[in-house]
Amino acid sequence: MYYQVKKILDNILSSDVILERPKNKEYGHYATPIAFSLAKIHKKSPTLIAQEIAERLSKINEFARVDALNGYINITLSESFFEKLASLAIEQGSDFGKYQGSIKKKILLEYVSANPTGPLHIGHARGAVFGDSLCRIGRFLGYEITTEYYINDAGSQIQMLGLSIYLAAREHFLKKEVHYPEQYYKGEYILDLAKLALDQYGEEIFESQDSILMLSEFGKDLMLQEIKENLCEVGIVFDHFVSEKSLYSKWSEVLGQLEKNGGIYEDEGKIWLRSSAFGDEKDRVVVRENNEPTYLAGDIIYHNDKFMRNYDHYINIWGADHHGYIARVKAAISFLGYDATRLEVLLSQMVSLLKGGQPYKMSKRAGNFILMKDVVGDIGSDALRFIFLSKKSDTHLEFDIEELKKQDASNPIFYINYANARIHTMFQKSCFTQEQILRASLEGIHKDAQSLLFSALSFPRVIETAFEERGLQKLCEYLKMLASEFHSYYNAHKIIGTLSEASVLKVCKVVSLCITIGLDLLGIEAKTKM
Repeated sequence: MYYQVKKILDNILSSDVILERPKNKEYGHYATPIAFSLAKIHKKSPTLIAQEIAERLSKINEFARVDALNGYINITLSESFFEKLASLAIEQGSDFGKYQGSIKKKILLEYVSANPTGPLHIGHARGAVFGDSLCRIGRFLGYEITTEYYINDAGSQIQMLGLSIYLAAREHFLKKEVHYPEQYYKGEYILDLAKLALDQYGEEIFESQDSILMLSEFGKDLMLQEIKENLCEVGIVFDHFVSEKSLYSKWSEVLGQLEKNGGIYEDEGKIWLRSSAFGDEKDRVVVRENNEPTYLAGDIIYHNDKFMRNYDHYINIWGADHHGYIARVKAAISFLGYDATRLEVLLSQMVSLLKGGQPYKMSKRAGNFILMKDVVGDIGSDALRFIFLSKKSDTHLEFDIEELKKQDASNPIFYINYANARIHTMFQKSCFTQEQILRASLEGIHKDAQSLLFSALSFPRVIETAFEERGLQKLCEYLKMLASEFHSYYNAHKIIGTLSEASVLKVCKVVSLCITIGLDLLGIEAKTKM
């Protein structure tokens, strides 16, 4: 609806018109301050220009009333326009709000990328859910999006995994005396991996530390498989998995390109990236004194590989603790000769989880982490996805899982689904067929029903804003608002058996359509029975 009204105004006024929602509904459905910008051009009073424009617009069939007020132009839409758009939405079905043109932009979206050294915890889950839903909405809006998981399978962390498995097997199964280093991986999952390695390879593999490299690969592969399974449980499947280890063969070539462009220098036996030249607080080491590349080196190789694939735009979703890496990675991209503005980094903050007002119990299996799998088992994939998307990803999120088990209005996913189920129950009770409902006239419907339809027809604008602003919580807020408005109407007005039954059910059909598509874009299946 927003886009149809804007297109009409843009064409008539030959200008890019800004549309707003009046705070007072009595003023109409939309308002525009266009008279103020035109006043500067034509050197006339905004009040006078607004009156002239209002007079011109009042002749448009789509508008029931157009008023000028203090330089603003307030527009009330006609019943025939509502009817036309409602019928169109129902005919489009699951494609309502979907972009039908050619591909807007090719985007490479990288997210999760958790080290395959342990199971996924809820911190990883928030970025995973956000990335998947961003992809779903982007594709719906006409972007060609490829999703990618970067596997950190090179370096000390993977070696530490192998060592942890080796030591756990010797201590717990072979009853050998072991000396643990200062840092190693703990948790029952390490014992599980050690037992599996023992079953597969026998005791001999644990006689010498020469087997640690093989145990590292063994543990990494099993952890990566578990990560994929955990993601599948919440409906997340990646297009690509890229191995850091496989890219290291290109390190010399990448380092040479950085050197050629003046991006690195040697000092104190180390090789440094001149990241301070691009806004970083200081230069960063990329190669240590022992000739070993740093963690940053892996990121540089990977982003070189990304940019060589020539997407229009690149989006990374990182944990908030990686904030400091943004400037240094962008500096490296610039020194490699690419346009660093094509990389967009979104940060995902941590999650605090409660159960009945108390901190959620840590997982013994994970070694003092809250596992995503455990939370999904507790509240289900739908509730987890919705609550993780209900706040902007770069803000802290705290919630109590007991609240999400309640079957009442305090549980947002229940409340939204209940609205959809109520609508489908009315369809079953009605004596009207779906064809009759589609053909029903909206002339003379109650103003509350028209207000509900206006909210439903605002759906395309909501999802586009949510994607453009990377604020997926806007879709969650919209679905809660739409469900609330429907419940209020349902409780205040009799529908089945009234003269306006078919007309109101037509409005409800559009509401159900928006709830169904909206939840699907969040990775949630709408319920029709409860």
